[in-house]
Amino acid sequence: MGAVELPVVVGVDGSDAAFDALDWAACMAARRGLALRIVHASLWERYEGYIPTTSSDRPAERVHSEAVLAMAAERAGRRASALKVMTDVAPDDAVTALLRAGQSADAVVVGSRGRGEFASLLLGSVGLGIAARAHCPVVVVRGRPENVQGRLNRVTVGIAERERPSGPEYGAGAAANAFALLEARLRGCELEAVHAWRYAAAEAAGEHGSPEDQARRAGELLDEALGGASAAALPPVPVAHRVVEASPRKALLDASAHSDLLVVGARRRHGHFGMQLGLVNHAVLHHAQCPVAVVPQS
Repeated sequence: MGAVELPVVVGVDGSDAAFDALDWAACMAARRGLALRIVHASLWERYEGYIPTTSSDRPAERVHSEAVLAMAAERAGRRASALKVMTDVAPDDAVTALLRAGQSADAVVVGSRGRGEFASLLLGSVGLGIAARAHCPVVVVRGRPENVQGRLNRVTVGIAERERPSGPEYGAGAAANAFALLEARLRGCELEAVHAWRYAAAEAAGEHGSPEDQARRAGELLDEALGGASAAALPPVPVAHRVVEASPRKALLDASAHSDLLVVGARRRHGHFGMQLGLVNHAVLHHAQCPVAVVPQS
């Protein structure tokens, strides 16, 4: 018996950002040959102070939920006609509902902001809560139209110093690398592996040598982190190694401008239920110019 194929889950609430996420998730599911599960949390409008009125005998919130899901399912079908689409009304708040759905999902996709959230917010509370706590990959769909629509033919993955095989955090990086490689292969585009380093910081850590030596070591790190996986991909994935003397935050935000997807790794601490996002991940989720995938250690 083969492995069970998990669906791509997307959260919808009727907002424009949610429908952008729906379009993105439908394409992702179609590329991977997976089903799409569309989830609407029935308490979203109540929490955001918006309760639609209707003359139906059924509860107004239920009528609204069914309308949102029907519209979303129709839209996803138009996006990918062969896609298997499932819909689900979850009687819970959005974060709880999507975290639960993510327990049996290939990935969870959310918009950058939900209905009722302030336009000035860089990232809504739902997207932040899911990205910080889910145990499956989470994609926050944000950025410019050309990036969201995949017109730039590039997936970017961030490679951190701690992702050396001997390091304690290598597993999180390996999972992110695999996710990024698969996305690049399915899209038929280039994978850009970005590593940031600071010469002054390396000197302070006792890693002596010229800037050229530091750049060479950083290049070796990229090769180690990818582990030859790109060569094993079918078809092969072209990989561009980019070493940048800058902070990780700046390097990844700059890279997001010319990427269709930015992939970063995350380590989840068992038994810890609070927000589990590092400073760099937090920054890219708020400021990246393209969709961001946060991939936890598998």
